Amino acid sequence: MIEALYTPFRKWSEVGTIWVYSDPHFGDKDAQAMRKNNISDEEQIHRINAKVGKRDTLIILGDVGNKEMVRKLRGYKVLVMGNHEEGRTLYEDVFDEVFSGPVFITEKLLLSHEPVQLPFAFNIHGHDHANWTASKKDFMHINVCAEHIDYTPINLTHLLKNGLLSKVESIHRITIDGATDRKKAREARNGGNANAK
Repeated sequence: MIEALYTPFRKWSEVGTIWVYSDPHFGDKDAQAMRKNNISDEEQIHRINAKVGKRDTLIILGDVGNKEMVRKLRGYKVLVMGNHEEGRTLYEDVFDEVFSGPVFITEKLLLSHEPVQLPFAFNIHGHDHANWTASKKDFMHINVCAEHIDYTPINLTHLLKNGLLSKVESIHRITIDGATDRKKAREARNGGNANAK
């Protein structure tokens, strides 16, 4: 089990591995046509199931496409809805859990469909088919859009156990450091008296 996960999400790691994937766009010919390296829906399912076991958790970060294809996927299935999903209840029959927006699963790890840049969180996301976020050096993230990960889910359990979040400062540390910096700046402006107005 991954202790760093918030309590409601620990069940994802109790018996298997957690995998993350985004933007399969099953059956969405328009979206698939935009991909330079598109593969068939059946090949995508084959590649996912080659990694994800029956006791594993598969988190899809939105833009599922034809939800009926999800029935062919293995594991406990979690959806963080994307911009192509309409209505949470429409997906509850094929997913074990559905989230309508970004989800913090640990103090420092945010799962989302669209990229979200925060100084106190590592973001795993999809949506970015052009992969523009790859060039943002100060952005702590992984883009798991299907075509950018060769249609193979990313092993989140492995990443977490190998220190993915070790260099992410907590929001508490950032807040304290910010307050200290502001106090020092006030003192410098006021000749060393932090209380002067």
